[in-house]
Amino acid sequence: MSNPAITPVISNVHDDDNVIDNNQDRTPSEQADVCIVGAGPAGALLAHRLADHGLDVVILEAGPEFSKTDRLTQQEQHIRPGMSDPWQMGGQRDAYTTAGRGYPLNAARIKGVGGSTLHWQGMVMRLHERDFEMNTRYDVGVDWPIDYTDLRPYYAAAESALGVAGAIDNPYAPPRETSYPLSAFPPSHSDSLFAPACESLGIDMHSVPNARNSERYDGRAACEGYGTCKPVCPSGAKYTAESHIQKARAAGARVVDQAPVQRLVHDDTGETITKAVYMTPDGTEYHQSARQFVLACGGVENARLLLLSQSDQHPDGLANMSGAVGRFFIDHLFAGVGGRLDQPTRQNHVGFNTSECHQFYDDTSPVEGIKLEFLNYAGPSPVNEALTADTWGDELLDQLQTSYGSHIAVGGLVEQLPHPSNRVTLNHSETDSYGNPVPHVEWSIDERTNRAIRRANQIQHRILNTLGASVEWTVGPDSTGPAYHQMGTTRMGTDPNQSVVDSDCRTHEVSNLWVIGSSVFPTGGAMNPTLTIAALSLRAADAIFDTL
Repeated sequence: MSNPAITPVISNVHDDDNVIDNNQDRTPSEQADVCIVGAGPAGALLAHRLADHGLDVVILEAGPEFSKTDRLTQQEQHIRPGMSDPWQMGGQRDAYTTAGRGYPLNAARIKGVGGSTLHWQGMVMRLHERDFEMNTRYDVGVDWPIDYTDLRPYYAAAESALGVAGAIDNPYAPPRETSYPLSAFPPSHSDSLFAPACESLGIDMHSVPNARNSERYDGRAACEGYGTCKPVCPSGAKYTAESHIQKARAAGARVVDQAPVQRLVHDDTGETITKAVYMTPDGTEYHQSARQFVLACGGVENARLLLLSQSDQHPDGLANMSGAVGRFFIDHLFAGVGGRLDQPTRQNHVGFNTSECHQFYDDTSPVEGIKLEFLNYAGPSPVNEALTADTWGDELLDQLQTSYGSHIAVGGLVEQLPHPSNRVTLNHSETDSYGNPVPHVEWSIDERTNRAIRRANQIQHRILNTLGASVEWTVGPDSTGPAYHQMGTTRMGTDPNQSVVDSDCRTHEVSNLWVIGSSVFPTGGAMNPTLTIAALSLRAADAIFDTL
C-alpha cells in the first residue's frame, strides 16, 4: 500500500444458504426503456412506478435475492454467538479502504434485493423546512434546488407506499396534509419513565413514525414484537423494499440479482449512456442497453460507479465536470448517554423507538440539528447474555436478574454539514473480486459538529440526572460513530459546476443518466433519510416517465 494512513478492510465471507436461486437467467433483456442499478428502496419504488406506467424496466442488483421464508433462520444466525451475518456482507467483493477518522463502511450496508431496508430500524421522518434552506437561513452548507413544498406530496405518497405508523403529535414537525396510514405504536414502558423527567425539564416527547405495521397493511402482518428489527424482522411487519420489487415484477419489471455493474458506457459524444456492463456469478460479462439509466445503489456505490466509468470524454469520472462526484460525503453522528435505574425499565422488549424529540432541531444554537431518541434497547439482551454465559441454573438466573432489566438510555442523531474533504474516491492499490479499484472513504468530524454532539450530551445528562439514573456511559465527540446514513456524494443543484444532478435527479452532463438515493442530498439534516429517499425516487419517476 502506498499510503500507510489508508486502512484496507476486507470482512468475512459468508455462505449463501438463504439465497433464493443461483441459476436464474441473467442474460440481458433485448430491449428496455429503463435500466436501474440497485434494488434497494430507491430503485424498487422507482421500478414499480415506472413499470406500473407500462414501461419496460430491468433492475440489476449486485447482491443476491434472499428467501423471505428463511427469516427465522436468519434471526437465529443473528442472536446465536459466533453465527454469521445473515445478510452476507464481506469478502473481496465488498472490500474498501478508509482514512482520517476511519469509516466502518461494511458495518451496516447490504448488497441484495431490498438493500438497506433488509436490516434497517424503520424510522421514517420527513426533513424539516429548514433542511432545504441551510445556506439562506444560516449561511452554512448549501440550499437544495427544491424546497419542502416541492417534496411534500411525494412525502405523503412515500408514507402510503411504505405503510407508516404514526401520530400527528409532534409540534416541531413540518406541515403535513393527512394523517399517517397506520396508527402510531403506543409509548413503551421506559418512555413512560422518561415522561415525568422530561416534563419537569420542559422537554417535549412525541411519537416516532415507523415503517412497520401497527396493524395488517399491504399484505404484511402486524408487528409481533420479536425485538430483532435490526438486523432482521421475522414477521414481515417492518417494510422492506422487497415489497416494491414484488409489485414491480407483477407490473412486468425484470430483476436480475448477483449482477454487479462494472461500468457504464456512453456513445461517441459522451452525452448518452448506451449500456451497463455487468458480471454474473459464472464470470460472464453482459451488456444491458436501455433508453434511460438510473443509479440507485447507495451513497458510496453511486459515486464509485460514476468514477469507474471514466472515459476520454469524462476523464475524471462520468458526470463529474464539477468535481463533486464522491465529495461532500456526510453522515449523521450518534450521541448518547446511558445508565441504570433502581426499577424495572423493560429494555429490549421493543426493537425500535416509540418516542423522540425534535425540540432542539430547528433552533440555531448550534446550527447543526439534533434529534433526541428515547431508546428501547439499552443494556444487554437477555437472550445474548444467556447464550454466552458460562453459568447454568440458579446461578445463571441470578446473573441475568442482576444485569438485565434496569438499563436506560437516551440517544440522538446530530447533523454533519458537508465538506469537500470528506469524500469517496477510488483506491487503485486495492481491488475487489472483479479487479476494480475499491472505494476509499475519507471521513472526519469538524469542531462545529463536535460542539453539537456535546450539546446533545448535556441535554441527555440532564434527563437522566432528573430521572435519578446512575450514568454509566456517554457517547460524545471522542467516541461517536456514524449512523450509517451515507449521503451527499452526487449532490443535486442548479449549477453544473457545483453539483452532479439537477432538481429531478438527472445528471447535468449525460442526458439519459439519473442518480437517486441519499447520494443526491446537498445536506443531510438529522432525520433518518429513507423517507426522503423514497419521496425523491417517486418524484424522479415522474420526471423519467415524462421523457419517455
